[in-house]
Amino acid sequence: MELTDAHRKALHDVLQWRRDVRHFLPDPIAPETLAVLRKAMDMAPSVGNARPWRVLQVTTPALRDAVIANFEAANAAAGAIYDDEKRAAYDQLKLAGLRDAPVHLAVFTEQTPGEGHGLGRQSMPEMLNYSTVSAIHTLWLAARAENLGLGWVSILDPDGIARILNVPDSWQLTGYLCLGKAAFDDDTPLLHRQDWQENTATQWQEI
Repeated sequence: MELTDAHRKALHDVLQWRRDVRHFLPDPIAPETLAVLRKAMDMAPSVGNARPWRVLQVTTPALRDAVIANFEAANAAAGAIYDDEKRAAYDQLKLAGLRDAPVHLAVFTEQTPGEGHGLGRQSMPEMLNYSTVSAIHTLWLAARAENLGLGWVSILDPDGIARILNVPDSWQLTGYLCLGKAAFDDDTPLLHRQDWQENTATQWQEI
């Protein structure tokens, strides 16, 4: 298949409008749309075709409440590293959409998958985690193409999340994701708009 200017334009638009979303509408996501997103993850690259990602859709209110409590404790600890001025700015940031997003996805990496038979990860075992990150990014782009937003919550105690969700010991948390219809669209990162950190260009040089 030869891709055209229309394909390239569509990809550029999806990349430009993909944002880390923290403000969600509570509208539910149709099961058939979630099925499309799952199939998109099936097409993600992985080391040795190991497919190490394991996705849990967290729907139980008690489990969601425990995840939110985990986030709030981790967020308080994270804010404590800043001085008064930066701490005030930090406290104004909305860093998760856990209370509003209709869909919560906990994405783990199986550290000992049988799939792939160890190919490509003997010298770099971290490639399993990188594969899961690639799957998450594939999901992120596919969600944006469905006019949905995704937020990646990194301010968590990963071991605590693993205990809350009672996962196997060989599963390591890679990402806790909020998914839903964004309350508003933006082609500029929120942290840029809030004067926390502007975009910087990719460092790319010949040696």
